[in-house]
Amino acid sequence: MPRDELDKSARDPLEGKKAPAFKLTVDDGSEVALKDFKGRNLVLYFYPKADTPGCTTEAIDFSGKREAFAKAGTDILGVSADPVKAQAKFKTKHNLGIALASDESKAMLEAYGAWGEKSMYGRTFMGVIRKTFLIDGTGGIVRVWPKVKVPGHVDEVLEAARAL
Repeated sequence: MPRDELDKSARDPLEGKKAPAFKLTVDDGSEVALKDFKGRNLVLYFYPKADTPGCTTEAIDFSGKREAFAKAGTDILGVSADPVKAQAKFKTKHNLGIALASDESKAMLEAYGAWGEKSMYGRTFMGVIRKTFLIDGTGGIVRVWPKVKVPGHVDEVLEAARAL
């Protein structure tokens, strides 16, 4: 298969399109919407469950690079299906410096293709798919990481943000 065809098949269907609008409640009880980030880039990352090992590592990594992302004109928002109270507890426990939003309805997760069938230990279930989007200041999706592996991921996203 030619390289171009391989590249296209690996792309997320949302890459190059406008990001789906959303309005969610964040860990402090306030609301956040896509339009709030107009004029700034946004890293929108989806994670399966607050306070689990991989999700904790990813959140700590993003939080630790928050200033570097800010210098690149980029905000960070983590999203899972956990309730707001669980997000707040997770943020406090690990002293996270990034906003964590709750999508218990799963409407936003579905719009971004971050809710779907998963399998673990031979069991199939529905859950949050770990993926990351880089959205530019006009609301366009410029990059998607559809199957995130936590080690090194935040540095890769930071380099992409710096390149915008």
